Amino acid sequence: MAFDEIKENAEDLQEQAKAFLESNVSYYKLWLFKVAMKSTTMLLKIFLLSVVLVMVILFFSIAGALALGYAFHNFAYGFLIVGGFYVIIGIFVYRIKDKIVEGPVLEKFSEFFFND
Repeated sequence: MAFDEIKENAEDLQEQAKAFLESNVSYYKLWLFKVAMKSTTMLLKIFLLSVVLVMVILFFSIAGALALGYAFHNFAYGFLIVGGFYVIIGIFVYRIKDKIVEGPVLEKFSEFFFND
């Protein structure tokens, strides 16, 4: 009698453990899907905003270079001044790149992985 009860309990325990593992696997699949989708949509938003920003900057740069070219009566000077401005901005961004990129990106991805 006692052996039959232990056998039934062991079978029940095995079924419950199997159900627990299956539900855990399902939960983590769903969690991974959620995190992947949030990350993908965030990266897509950033990409689209970057494309628009680059186009705006491009047209403003050309307009500024042409305006400076008209002011100096030489279009080459206008484009050189605008190019020099971007070189200075590039050097500045290169020097502070870790503070700009690493902190916000790490913070945003930490929200996705640990706060939800």
